[in-house]
Amino acid sequence: MSGDTYLAYDYPLLSAFWTMLVFFLWIMWFVLLFRIVMDIFRDDELSGWAKTGWLVFCIVLPFLGVFVYVIARGKNMGRREIKQARDQQQAFDSYIRETAKGTGGPSSSVDELARLSEIRARGDITDEEFDKAKKLVLSGSGR
Repeated sequence: MSGDTYLAYDYPLLSAFWTMLVFFLWIMWFVLLFRIVMDIFRDDELSGWAKTGWLVFCIVLPFLGVFVYVIARGKNMGRREIKQARDQQQAFDSYIRETAKGTGGPSSSVDELARLSEIRARGDITDEEFDKAKKLVLSGSGR
């Protein structure tokens, strides 16, 4: 025991903790890197050269590139992601409306279901209320 130094890292439980922490941080960094790459391609305001520059920066100097991107452009990443989700939802809703109108079914129940879906998306009614109203609309149209 003379001169032996025991560090907290020598204990197996703490070693497992540090390994899990490093692994978790490594995975989180990759998630952030992929989100940044997707955001670079999603952004319509960036020119092709700017996109290329950011991609090269994030690939050549990955840690520095990711952190600089988050500091410089991170504020609008969420806005662009929300805008894309809204655009996709609107495209999906319009596709559903057009498809439902093309089936030759009664358009009044389709319109009512679309209105109910929009009301639920705004948060004015709960999922349970939506289900009850949907059942009423569908039972009324099945005559």
